[in-house]
Amino acid sequence: MRTLETRDRQHTQGTRADLLGIYLNDHLAGATAGVDRSRYLAEAEQDTAFGAALGPLADEIAEDRATLLEIMRRLDVPVRRYKVVASHLAEKAGRLKANGRLLQRSPLTSLVELELLRTGVTGKTAVWEALRRLADEDERLDAGQLDTLLERAHRQLATLERLHAQQTTRTFDRTTDEPHGQD
Repeated sequence: MRTLETRDRQHTQGTRADLLGIYLNDHLAGATAGVDRSRYLAEAEQDTAFGAALGPLADEIAEDRATLLEIMRRLDVPVRRYKVVASHLAEKAGRLKANGRLLQRSPLTSLVELELLRTGVTGKTAVWEALRRLADEDERLDAGQLDTLLERAHRQLATLERLHAQQTTRTFDRTTDEPHGQD
């Protein structure tokens, strides 16, 4: 006969697994949107000075999403496809904002997209930190891999901070001849 303590421990472990599945699927949805957004921004900026930094960054963001999927498989966490599809659709819908211009890309668009990517990489850093804490107790998680992912996320944030500072100047520089519309 199971003791109350055994039953509670099993219930708690099941709940933890359920919560981890929800948590990782939510981060997968965010990572999916991040891949889409970073590729879109890299393509839009490919002929600018930012293109050299954004292309490799978009590739890393895609690699990080693939790594998250690999970790989810190791943890036996099923992918919730509806969340992935919803994040694709939300990211595409987010592109419809005109940012003051209808026929050409506004510099404000790149600024806002860089901010979205910073938010996404900050969230990704948080999931790597959470998994790193769990790695001490779960042999399915590779602490070294998570340390490497954390280092890369910090480098990505530094790159995005630098690009954001440059884009802020580019967007709001009063010496440019381009009129900036208001939204």
